[in-house]
Amino acid sequence: MSSQSAPRRKPRVLVLFGGRSGEHVVSCVTAASVLRAIDREVYDVLPVGITRDGRWVQTAQDPQLWSFSGESLPEVTSSGGDVVLPLASERSAVQVLEPGLAPRDLGDVDVVFPLLHGPFGEDGTLQGLLEMADVRYVGAGVLASAVGMDKQFMKLVLAGQGLPVGPYTVIRPGELERDPEACTAAVEELGLPVYVKPARAGSSLGITRVTDLADLPAAVAEARRHDPKVLVEAEVVGREIECAVLGGRAGERARASLPGEVVVAPGGRDFYDFESKYLDGAGVELSCPADLPDHVVAAVRDVAVRTFEAVGAEGLSRVDVFVTPDERVVVNEINTMPGFTPVSMYPRMWERSGLGYAELVSELIELALERPTGLR
Repeated sequence: MSSQSAPRRKPRVLVLFGGRSGEHVVSCVTAASVLRAIDREVYDVLPVGITRDGRWVQTAQDPQLWSFSGESLPEVTSSGGDVVLPLASERSAVQVLEPGLAPRDLGDVDVVFPLLHGPFGEDGTLQGLLEMADVRYVGAGVLASAVGMDKQFMKLVLAGQGLPVGPYTVIRPGELERDPEACTAAVEELGLPVYVKPARAGSSLGITRVTDLADLPAAVAEARRHDPKVLVEAEVVGREIECAVLGGRAGERARASLPGEVVVAPGGRDFYDFESKYLDGAGVELSCPADLPDHVVAAVRDVAVRTFEAVGAEGLSRVDVFVTPDERVVVNEINTMPGFTPVSMYPRMWERSGLGYAELVSELIELALERPTGLR
């Protein structure tokens, strides 16, 4: 009489979202899309939100709670106990701590899907915590996340690997006040117009296009609302092209999607800003595949993978480039945790490349499950 083996336990995925950065709302909307798409026949799901003040709380499974709804913006709020992860214990059990009560066990977690954008989530801080806890997670590791988040060091690393980046200067905390003439001169050397932006923020938050040096102090002040370190970039004349990169299985090289193009509607905004990305879909056109010659498409995909490899990224990234009139490909930036909202380019580019949303989510989880924590 043969004995039946116990059914294989489904991998448990902790979907983590919200966070302390200015991209809290974007993270919630991203989580809504992932919660809708994740295959519950294959994975158990535990949604956990991080409030704006940094508390981890167990949240509802209903994706609709984390979606844009008319004028209402989703936000993670605390409703009781705090969720805690173990630190390198034999079990990766997640617990809820509530005042006056014994810890409540939420079960083991096999992998964390961190859908956090910006500081305290995409910048290596969360990745370091998960490494310490010995818990697998989706996406780039500590160093790649930190380099990808800080646009100054990202440009230094990419240039050091022979990848083309545009001219820029950095205004560090206090520099404009100490020596406004030197800062203004450095910006003037770039030529106008320039883009003034936070060095460590995403979703196009705090960016100003400056066409008159008299407007520089106000633009710096706006960027500093999100980050005390400010990056000023020369405008690169060219088409804004994006490419989605997905890590390779079992040591294989990373994969690049067909590239897509962002086109701001005539008479609309000056550039692809936060409102264009998430609130004003009618103001932009997202075209994928981009209308480019085959050899330029190949060049964009090659540069995207080389950028991914240059910073040591894993899992996923979106690489934004400019294609100039003479068909040069210039890297703008790499985003190591791109948005997954319904209008986000990353999943749309993979869909046009033959990999659907649900399959993409599953592939990212499987990539994380096959990757150990620690040095690799």
